[in-house]
This record gives sequence, structure tokens and C-alpha cells, in this order.
Amino acid sequence: MPSSYNVRSRARERNSVLSRPEFMSLNHQPVRSNGGGGGGSAGGGGGPSESRGSARRPGQVKHQTSQPSEEPADSGSKDKREPGKMPEEDCMLLNPSFKGIAINSLLAIDICLSKRMGVCAYTSSPWGGCRSMVALLALTGHGITWIIGTIVCLTRSNTLAGQEVLVNLLLALLLDVMTVAGVQRLVKRRGPWEMTPGFLDCVAMDIYSFPAAHASRAAMVSKFLLSHLVLAVPLRILLVLWAFLVGVSRVLLGRHHLTDMVCGFALGLLHFSLMESVWLSSSTCQTLISISTLSWSPFF
Repeated sequence: MPSSYNVRSRARERNSVLSRPEFMSLNHQPVRSNGGGGGGSAGGGGGPSESRGSARRPGQVKHQTSQPSEEPADSGSKDKREPGKMPEEDCMLLNPSFKGIAINSLLAIDICLSKRMGVCAYTSSPWGGCRSMVALLALTGHGITWIIGTIVCLTRSNTLAGQEVLVNLLLALLLDVMTVAGVQRLVKRRGPWEMTPGFLDCVAMDIYSFPAAHASRAAMVSKFLLSHLVLAVPLRILLVLWAFLVGVSRVLLGRHHLTDMVCGFALGLLHFSLMESVWLSSSTCQTLISISTLSWSPFF
């Protein structure tokens, strides 16, 4: 009888993983054929090669199936990496510079203060009862009002000096209206309150918020009159106060921001300086008046 040790060793060999046909090539042992006799020799001759083929085939199949599976895994890892990588613009937005933070903070403060100052924006506003008076004050700085008033005064003026001042003032007003309208078209900034522009605003092309056209015009006109008219000190103070109140009135009506008003004042002073540098002489003004009244006779 065989010993118990041999029985146990054979049982271990049978249960061992390396005794399987697909792993026989790794163990370098011939495959045990289950067939008998002559068939066993033939099976024994073809057994190792078949077992090697069978041992290689699962590995090849595994390798072949693992290749396409690796590609989706790679693509999945790429998909997982891509959300992690953010575009450069988003990174710039998430990590703005100190300058960008300062500008955005100032704009937020400007919008907040402008909305709080718009106490006459609607009739239901806190100061809605004063809306008509504030609107009348703003009308004194309107471009159409000043252009029509200047033309009327020019037709009634009989002195050459007065006509010279009025013609240059008319050209300054036209320059102010066209420049402000062009800048507003470029910037296209809306006011702090959503309002449709009025008829006179559409005529004067004062549709957008930046810069404030009334503030620009008031600053330019007040500086012009202070430079070319002899006025007493109280009148000078009242003229400066009028220009300031005209700019503030548009903020109270909810038409402009505070920065729009400040930039409007600066633009008006710039228009005055530009007009002073290209000041038209009295003879040139008389020629323009003659052309406009169709009484120009250069040959006679």
C-alpha cells in the first residue's frame, strides 16, 4: 500500500494551479493525457505542443482584450484630467490681479452709491415729489436748450464781439454733443436704473450713461462764460453752483452714475480747452454768419 505521504503529495499536485494545462508550460512539465495505450502515445506526442498552444492562447487573448480596454481607461483618465485643467481665461478670472480687484470694487461702490442717490428716479421714490423740479433743473443743461438759445441770441446780437463769442459757443456746443454721443456709442454703459430715454435725449443722442452729457455741457458752458463775460463774484459763484447741480440732478433722476458725472465734468473742461486753442476770429465768424444767412457775396 502506498504511504499516506505519497497520497497527500499526489493530491496536492492534482489540486495545484500549476498542474492545469494552461500553466504546464510555466512548470516545464509534460501534460498528462487522460487517454490510454496507443492513443496515449499519440496524445503524449501532441500533448505538450497543444498544451503550450492552449497555454499561450489565453495569454494572447488576455493581451488582445487588454489593449482596447486600456484605451478607454486612458481616455477616461484624460476625461478626468480635462475638467481639472481649466482654461487660462478662467484661471485669470479666478486669480485676478490687484488692479482688477480694485477696479471691480470701485465699480461696485459706484453702482451702489448711484442707486442710493437716485431718490428722484420714479414718482414712487423717496423724493418723488421733487422729480419735476429736478427734471427742470436738468433741462437747463440740455444740449438742445443751449443750442436753440445760442442761435436765438446770435440772431438778435448786433455787435461783432458778441457775435464772435456766440459763434464760438455754438461750435463748442456742437462739438460737445457730437463727442459725447460718440463716446456713449462706444462704451454703451447703462444707467443705474432701467429707463427709456426721453424725446429730447434721443434728439441730442444722449441715450447711454457714460459720460454724462449734461455734466459735460454744464462744465464747458460755465467755464466758457466765466472766461469771456465780465461777471460779478456772486454771479460767478452761482454759475459754478449751477453747473454742479445740473450734473447732480441727472444722478438724482437715476440717469447716470457718479463716475459718469465726474468724467462728464472732465470732458467738458477738455472741450473748453480745445475750443480755446481753435478760437475763430471775428472775420471768420462773420463769414460763417453770412453763409448761414445766405447773404455771402465774395465777389461783390
